[in-house]
Amino acid sequence: MPTSELENNRICCKFRQLVLENRPALICYVVAGYPTLKYTEEIVSTIVESGADIVEIGIPFSDPIADGPTIQQASTVALKNGTTPQKCLELVGAVREKFPRLPLLIMTYSNIVFRSGLEEFLRTSRLKGVDGFILPDLELTESYSYVNAASKLNMATVFLASPNTDASRLKKIMEVCSGFLYVVSVYGTTGSRAEYEDYTFQSIRRIKEITEGKIPIAVGFGISRPDQVTSLVNSGADAVIIGSAIIDRIAARHPNDKYKLVNLRAFVEQLREACLQTPISSENL
Repeated sequence: MPTSELENNRICCKFRQLVLENRPALICYVVAGYPTLKYTEEIVSTIVESGADIVEIGIPFSDPIADGPTIQQASTVALKNGTTPQKCLELVGAVREKFPRLPLLIMTYSNIVFRSGLEEFLRTSRLKGVDGFILPDLELTESYSYVNAASKLNMATVFLASPNTDASRLKKIMEVCSGFLYVVSVYGTTGSRAEYEDYTFQSIRRIKEITEGKIPIAVGFGISRPDQVTSLVNSGADAVIIGSAIIDRIAARHPNDKYKLVNLRAFVEQLREACLQTPISSENL
């Protein structure tokens, strides 16, 4: 389903708005239940009030193959705390009530979605206010029932492309991808990085050329500084996704949780400022 078909989806509406504002989207990721479900809600409120355009809420899974040590540890803690998919959707409902216009995605693994019954899980998610899903382990050839079910509910199905995704496979991904294309910036798993190699910027430019502006490109994995935001957007990104760097600030040892939120707010505001100061390509949607 092309992204243009999701006319009333909050994710697509946000990207259309940002094109008019000529700036990239700031997408922030949190793990539901880390360090607790109640605190997760405070974290989401902090990042939204600090300038996040879109929020991804991760449902923790016992075998998060796409995630690096930071998110794996957060998921382990969340699961030990008794976090379940149902509790995560209740969290989404609370966030939706507080932020009616906020684009919200669930990022998790296919076992979570299919185990409860695909259509029932998607329908419940939609009722709670979810606008789309990212399932990094779902094989493209096995995705069609999921894509069809989600499209009937006007929910985005975000797929991933890596630096070595060739043109043929990328075009197949675009046939089922909606909302935005998640471009993995590096080989390997998630986690903050000091620097990016040239192949990251080259792959963004190559993917941008192949997609021809038909769907927004959101780049994730490893982003932790405003200057990285600037360089990735200058290479063609329509959005940046921040995950591990957010969790690092939540995990920092400090006896005062409010201090952590103040620190997190300042971090997100810096990233937001970088987005405001970096115009997107004129070839974007």
